[in-house]
Amino acid sequence: YNLSPFLWKKIRRGLSAGRVQSVAVKLIVDREREIESFQKEEYWSIEAILQPNNLNDPVNTSLQFSARLYKYNDSLLIDRDSKEGNRFLITNAEFANKIINDIKDKDFFVFKIDKKLKKKSPSPPFITSTLQQEASRRLQFTAKKTMMIAQQLYEGVELGEEGSVGLITYMRTDSFRISPEAQQWARKFIVNRYGKEFVPEKPTHYKSKGSAQEAHEAIRPTYPDKTPEKVKPFLTREQYNLYNLIWNRFIASQMSAAQLEQTTFIIKLKDSGTIIDSTEFRTSGTVIRFPGFMTLYSEVRDEIAEEEGESVLPPLKEDDNLKQIDIKPLQHFTQPPPRYTEATLVKTLEEKEIGRPSTYATILS
Repeated sequence: YNLSPFLWKKIRRGLSAGRVQSVAVKLIVDREREIESFQKEEYWSIEAILQPNNLNDPVNTSLQFSARLYKYNDSLLIDRDSKEGNRFLITNAEFANKIINDIKDKDFFVFKIDKKLKKKSPSPPFITSTLQQEASRRLQFTAKKTMMIAQQLYEGVELGEEGSVGLITYMRTDSFRISPEAQQWARKFIVNRYGKEFVPEKPTHYKSKGSAQEAHEAIRPTYPDKTPEKVKPFLTREQYNLYNLIWNRFIASQMSAAQLEQTTFIIKLKDSGTIIDSTEFRTSGTVIRFPGFMTLYSEVRDEIAEEEGESVLPPLKEDDNLKQIDIKPLQHFTQPPPRYTEATLVKTLEEKEIGRPSTYATILS
């Protein structure tokens, strides 16, 4: 507290050197030092373009898919669990080309097809920190702007003859709690709009963090009849976008889980009819068997998945032979950790329990 008056004298009146602002600055500085000291590593992957090998079929681009070399001579290409630091098997172009020369004349076939049915559950309704993160990612709002617009929606918006109506519950909260009444109207709304199979048997409850004060409910719409489409004529574009986000997230949080089927082709090689067990290609694809809450809402992620994109897979069976269309090396470099965005900084502050929901926007500004 002695530092703030010093900043007023030397830099600018009104600056705060509060304990939470100082920690946020330290997080940003530490991340910058990490980026500056980062040593990038080169590594290579090998990609094969394949298609089902029906001998009479010409090259058919609609049936083609890509598969990555996963294992060579019994060694994994990227060993994520390596403690020694040598995580990458192929570290230069020469070795990548040597592997390609070694395998390009071999016959490819589907060794095994793995199918896993996974359930993906919806995210809980918004609390202050997650609203700021998602509004930053989806709407490019600053935390300050998000809270200002949320305050307007909470205090009340003029809805024609109805007068001023508060459209959302209190926006400074760290609790995922939802009132039973709100759960009931949400379930009724889902059945009417999407069908019975889109609501779980029992209402979904989300557990708040141990440090949550639980003084308020989660952020949710206040009235079932005030759908975003209905109130849109009375809202500014920014108010509508934020209200629509809060509405969709809340309704989705009370919907059934999505069911996804992940299919992985494990592809091996044959040399003169003999299976080469030590080398393996793999590719994965996901089919949505039941969309559930994803009909309405799916989260935007900060992290960009590593370059292992999922292919659209053709219908194949185990032991099917594959035609090799192309095989090529791809160069990559490891990336330093990214600089913070407002969304990722709020997430980090929340994880480290720095500040409270009402302070995130102030800390950032």
